[in-house]
Amino acid sequence: MSYRHAWGVIRKLEQKLGLKVVEAVRGGKRGGGMRLTGQGQALVKDYRLIDEALEEIVREKTFWEGISMKLSARNRLKGVIEAVELGEIGAKVKIAVRPAVLTAYITREAAEALELKTGDRVEAVIKATEVMVAKP
Repeated sequence: MSYRHAWGVIRKLEQKLGLKVVEAVRGGKRGGGMRLTGQGQALVKDYRLIDEALEEIVREKTFWEGISMKLSARNRLKGVIEAVELGEIGAKVKIAVRPAVLTAYITREAAEALELKTGDRVEAVIKATEVMVAKP
């Protein structure tokens, strides 16, 4: 990578992040140059952590099995959570799927694991072993 291109990449990175990642060091006996700022060092550290985590995921076979799993339920409705009511064991989740509001009853543990809260965008996945039809 050319020196000019490298500086362009650094400038774009700093603009997008809104922080300085490198700083100039004036010359002298040791000569001048550039070095990472504290924020730049933290950025590199965070990058390495994420890179290691992704490498571990790529090596983990069960992860790939999990994401390639398909659901037999085909009724998936996108909506927004209107309310979450946590009970001792269960949780009632109201999902606005315009023009209606669906209510899902799930375990409290599942609601907490998903960190569900009002305003979250979610999908209501509907699976029924029995379908009833009503006519007014």
